[in-house]
Amino acid sequence: MKILFCTYIEKRQRVDIYLSALFWEFSRSYIQKIIDRGEVKINNEIISKNIKINPKDEIEMNLEIEKSILIAEEIMLDIIYEDENIILINKDAWVNVHPVPWEDGKTWTLVNALLYHCKEKLPTINGTERPWIVHRLDKDTSWIIMIAKNDMMMKYLQEIIKKRKIQKYYLTIVKWKIKEKNFSIESYIGRHPTDKIKMTTKNPLNPKLAYTSWELLTYIDDEFSLLKIKIETGRTHQIRVHLASIGFPIIGDKVYGDKEINKLVEKKYWLTRQALHAYELGFELYGKDTFFQANLKEDMEKIIGDIEL
Repeated sequence: MKILFCTYIEKRQRVDIYLSALFWEFSRSYIQKIIDRGEVKINNEIISKNIKINPKDEIEMNLEIEKSILIAEEIMLDIIYEDENIILINKDAWVNVHPVPWEDGKTWTLVNALLYHCKEKLPTINGTERPWIVHRLDKDTSWIIMIAKNDMMMKYLQEIIKKRKIQKYYLTIVKWKIKEKNFSIESYIGRHPTDKIKMTTKNPLNPKLAYTSWELLTYIDDEFSLLKIKIETGRTHQIRVHLASIGFPIIGDKVYGDKEINKLVEKKYWLTRQALHAYELGFELYGKDTFFQANLKEDMEKIIGDIEL
């Protein structure tokens, strides 16, 4: 797979460090290997792994993507809606969407469950049968996920996503009591320059503009805020990064959250993941404006209790 892009950095960096942070799925040793093989070019010239790149350098990469055999498995799905073209599912936290290369990550994923549910009658990519999942999800987030069952629906969903014609609403619980009833954040988000797990708003690699707004619904135990979130863009970790950047991290978030608060909520509420749930999705389906809701999962429902949403 060939990738072409331009660097957005404030100062020079070693190319292998930069690329391994930007493409977090691949180890630094793998990045160094493809550089040694001549699979990486800077400004159309083959380079070595210890050179430094500059702002606005043009990078060309050839990545080898491992082909995997997808296995159909009988796994219960929380289906919100289904017809001959599309499925909407309320995904559980801790469930991977796609199989991952290592052995214990190739099974018990949403893709495995969908292959079984659809009797493996799904579109193919390069001859491999797989569901058309049109958006990425954090493993520890529960929410509505859309799956196209054919090429026609896939193209339609991709088009309305590109044109930002899908309305997405989330529920989350954050540290501290937020005073503002309504608020919005607009900033650039990209890979952290040194921590490949994180995204950041501060000096990010290849930043992209992200917009998040919220409505304060209520306070919980007089120390946390329950928010209804709307996002206009779909950047990786967007909600988590934006809220943490202004001092209101999501409770239970092990990457961007507060360690002491996380210990408290785990002990008090038995919450072991970030309190983030995508509960409503709105878009035009078959010529009609349609909204779908996904019930809260048990762990967040216990914290929110009888609060009317």
